[in-house]
Amino acid sequence: MGADKAIHVEVPAKDAELLSPIHVAGIIAKIAKDEKIDLVILGKQAIDDDSNQTGQMVAGLLNWPQATFASEIVQADGGLKVTREIDGGLEVIQVKLPAVITTDLRLNQPRYATLPNIMKAKKKPIDKKSPADLGVDTKPRLEVVSVDEPPVRQAGAKVANVEELVQKLKEAGRI
Repeated sequence: MGADKAIHVEVPAKDAELLSPIHVAGIIAKIAKDEKIDLVILGKQAIDDDSNQTGQMVAGLLNWPQATFASEIVQADGGLKVTREIDGGLEVIQVKLPAVITTDLRLNQPRYATLPNIMKAKKKPIDKKSPADLGVDTKPRLEVVSVDEPPVRQAGAKVANVEELVQKLKEAGRI
């Protein structure tokens, strides 16, 4: 897999910390519309906040079908047949293009870039845009009011036998 074009959406560092998945999804959706893209492939979840929301939000904003947690993708019948990992094993679904896919780590074994390809890539132009250029509002929608540690748990107690356990539970009003 390679790229013919790159777009770098620059966000100032002070604003980047305030971006949430809906902002990132808005940026990606706008680029997908403007560039007439048929397939958006995203990671399953972010490493900074572990949110697992951006891909689903992009699909919602574009009103496109989505296939999440993809571990295999095959072109079939004008669309894509996607094998996805679920709690019970594997599920195979079919989506029509255009579509949004979020990937599982087993989807691809990345290749290392060769020196000639790195040199070619350096010569490719990269469009630089800002969220404002794309017409995407990145004002924070959430405000963190406070972050507190949970209360310290009380120490447990050991009991010698079942009778003592039942007695302590009765005293505590649990049974």
